[in-house]
Amino acid sequence: MAVERTNRDVRTLIAQIAAGEIMLPEIQRGYVWKASQVARLIESLYRGYPAGSLLFWKTGRQHETREAALGAAQALPSVMPLYLLDGQQRLTSLFRVLTDHAEAQVVFNIETEAFQNQSAATRRNRKWVKVFDVVGPDADVFAVHGELKASGLAIADAEIGRRLNALQKITQRDFHMEVLHDFEYEEVAEIFVRVNSGGRALKTTDLALATLSARAPGFLGQLEAESSHWAECGYGALDVNFLIKALTLSLSISGKQLSSVAKLTAASRESVETGWQDVRRGLARVVPLLRDRLLVPTTALIPSLAAVHPLVVYYGRQPEGAAVAKEVEDGLLYWFLTATARNRYGGATDTALTQDIRALDAEEPVAALLENLGISEEGISVTARDLAGRNHQSPYLMFCYLAAAHAGAADWWDGEPIGATADSSGKPQYSLVHPAAALRGSGGKYSSAEINDLANIVFVSQQTAKNMIGSSSPAVYLQQVADSDRAAHAIPGDPTLLEAGGYREFLAARREVLAERITGLLDRLQPAFLDRGRAAADGAEPGSLVLSGYAGGGRRVLVAEAEAAGRHWVGWIDPVELEAALDAAAAGLASDVLVGGEAAAVRIDDEGGVAFGLGPYTVRGSLDQWRTAVKDAFEDAQPLAGCPEPTDEPWPGECREFALADAGARAV
Repeated sequence: MAVERTNRDVRTLIAQIAAGEIMLPEIQRGYVWKASQVARLIESLYRGYPAGSLLFWKTGRQHETREAALGAAQALPSVMPLYLLDGQQRLTSLFRVLTDHAEAQVVFNIETEAFQNQSAATRRNRKWVKVFDVVGPDADVFAVHGELKASGLAIADAEIGRRLNALQKITQRDFHMEVLHDFEYEEVAEIFVRVNSGGRALKTTDLALATLSARAPGFLGQLEAESSHWAECGYGALDVNFLIKALTLSLSISGKQLSSVAKLTAASRESVETGWQDVRRGLARVVPLLRDRLLVPTTALIPSLAAVHPLVVYYGRQPEGAAVAKEVEDGLLYWFLTATARNRYGGATDTALTQDIRALDAEEPVAALLENLGISEEGISVTARDLAGRNHQSPYLMFCYLAAAHAGAADWWDGEPIGATADSSGKPQYSLVHPAAALRGSGGKYSSAEINDLANIVFVSQQTAKNMIGSSSPAVYLQQVADSDRAAHAIPGDPTLLEAGGYREFLAARREVLAERITGLLDRLQPAFLDRGRAAADGAEPGSLVLSGYAGGGRRVLVAEAEAAGRHWVGWIDPVELEAALDAAAAGLASDVLVGGEAAAVRIDDEGGVAFGLGPYTVRGSLDQWRTAVKDAFEDAQPLAGCPEPTDEPWPGECREFALADAGARAV
């Protein structure tokens, strides 16, 4: 085995890609760079900044490859190709720019030397030059120079020439290359994961995919085909990562962490194949169960896909064509709903999954699963109080959707069932019953948090939102909607509640109806061994967390206020610092943020969730949830002068888990 070190310029590398002499091995993942990242790469090359090295693998045998996101077909290679291990995003981006790909239209401002993606504004401004027009194979730089001279620039003619010449030379920039010779695939797979981790903890799915690709060429293609199949059915979040997790769980029979990647990487090829067939059989039963019986049309509604895993494992263990008793099926759906309501997988997901997969081995698996939730004697109910203070990020969004779907709710514009109103990304469409414009026009009486309350959301299409609702009061536009259609969507019948002045009473009345319907759905699925007593849907001890934005004098402060164990806690956070920590988390890096003068950890787990220590809580949410929470907090920022003082001392007790989706909002 040897490592060859050499250099090649950009133009040569692009030619090798086109000729099929550089290929992507199966272990590579998809192209993910955004247009802004492509523009920054071109700028780095223009300015002579380091652009990193490239890692390749050369072997005398052909291996499974995956198609690169080039926008053009690669030729069949006349020599054994180099397999690209590190540098896919950079080389793919450069290929796109140099071949005029529609999504890589990078432009250069000759005066400011700035780079960005093409826009309508840059097309109209003659100072912006498309990079391809200068570096492309048929570029006429003399003509470009002449057009720029005629546009009245504030820089000298010689400087225009110098800058265009520097832009041309980006194709001559060298990349340092390291080429691994004659390494075995499994060793290359391990190297691939290491170099692509960027110093971060290795992701379970990365290591598993690399190992499986090395042992079973073509297996990644099977995973992607299965994922694509379910995406066509509206379950697009059942992606390769989900499938790998399902496979590790299906193979696990012992150990503290059943979903440990060690179970998968140590498994034989035969056991992996058996486990994969179990996963496919489980999904073939679970997706129709959720979609057709529970009426969940898309994974975009499911707050945590971890709750789907025990169902997949259970049904995957059943023989092909074996019937599952209706009471067991109902019980599993009941557990799925109660696990969601109690945020079962909002904290240490792997620990909870370990407990729940083991529960499937019990003589009465439904009872064992519910026991893990603390439900053994009485069922649960959802009350209007459970729905208060929630917004579109709450797990109860799914429950409110189900309340409408099981009542036969249809879209008000075309009469289609609400399950048919999902947008192109698979997310269910919804609007506000009381539009924000109508409520804000009532004298600033209501905050954004109140306006965007969960009880103000109605599941209708964008056509309904645009052509019927608009900015009108519901007292006006609902006159076009039949009483039965209003009722199906739980719209109160009292006309005074449809005026802006009765908005808070509208929220209270609608929460009552929604809570009653949700509890009714739970009752229909509740196992017979639970009596009709009622426990709270939220089984945790009372507590609250409110995030509020304050601004003034050019300064912004994000304030976290928490109540727990009879104590009140306040922490100040610099939103810019938090947003930087979230950007780092998106790259898989942990960081600390000052909260009231104390460093608080911001950590990302293997599932992509972000945990942030705030006073009495370790608050967990997805990256999107955190970013939305910060944005929402400042949508109606309050005067900085009214900002509460932070708590002087750190929280004295033990921190407990808190779901960001359960965070409330301050009413102004």
